[in-house]
Amino acid sequence: MKIDLHTLGPLVALVALVILGALLNSAFLAPANITNVLARSAFIGLIAVGMTFVITAGGLDLSVGSMAAFLAGITIIAMNAALPSLGVNWGTIMLGMVVAVLGGIAAGWLNGALVTKARIEPFIVTLGTMGIFRSLVTWLADGGTLSLDYGLRTLYRPVYYGGIGWLTWPIIAFAVVAVCGEWTMRHSRFGRHVEAIGSNDRVARYSAIDVNRMRLLTYVLLGLLVGLAVVLYVPRLGSASGSTGVLWELEAIAAVIIGGTALKGGRGRVWGTVVGVLILSLIDNILNLADLVSPYLNGAIQGVIIVLAVVLQREKRTAEER
Repeated sequence: MKIDLHTLGPLVALVALVILGALLNSAFLAPANITNVLARSAFIGLIAVGMTFVITAGGLDLSVGSMAAFLAGITIIAMNAALPSLGVNWGTIMLGMVVAVLGGIAAGWLNGALVTKARIEPFIVTLGTMGIFRSLVTWLADGGTLSLDYGLRTLYRPVYYGGIGWLTWPIIAFAVVAVCGEWTMRHSRFGRHVEAIGSNDRVARYSAIDVNRMRLLTYVLLGLLVGLAVVLYVPRLGSASGSTGVLWELEAIAAVIIGGTALKGGRGRVWGTVVGVLILSLIDNILNLADLVSPYLNGAIQGVIIVLAVVLQREKRTAEER
């Protein structure tokens, strides 16, 4: 049986990082550190699962980090505004959750509609909305920080810090979304259509697939998952500003590419994306624990990883064509 090293590569890298981390610092495998790594991975992981569908369909979204900041901002504003009439209770928090999720769906629809209806390149569309969302949250915060009422924040905190045993709610949510995402990509009509569109959208049209509708739905799905990530992120800090979510789009795209999803579309691996998210989180955690590199260089490291992953994908495609 032939072993596909390109498929197993991310898993091998993940195992190697776990071994390296354990050798460099004895605290690496401590339950508290593992829980912290997984919980912090959940935000990017949720977004990366949605990004997998967008990229598999031949799209791209550079706005997810700014979108998350904007959604966090309007979520906090909505809860603070409802506080005088609703009080400090779960009704107020549920209102904020609804605002985050519906706002994410609307933002995703906007990106998707501009790509499919206006026929503008995804790179241009999402580069523009990235600036729009980031500017809007900065304007709403008046250049500062939007903070959630202390009473609401105290009540809301268990959504991030609570859970079942050592599994916090963000970890559980990420796991559920990852399993559902992998099943959808592999076994549903939607997943098959997404891959077909990414492989060759012209052939997909001849096969009676509504290409524009499917692509629009991938952006809506991504917006929904950004909204869910915000629901879990807001109780962590209870604030939002113009710097919230910076480089989240880079991390999400890097996780997708590392996991084996083709950057040009046509082949998606949600399980690979999950491995990619964990690889990035472990690299960041190991560098911090071992104090090997300044945390300010994390973005540079992720950029190098993206370039290397794309180079490896191109070499694989060239080898297959031969």
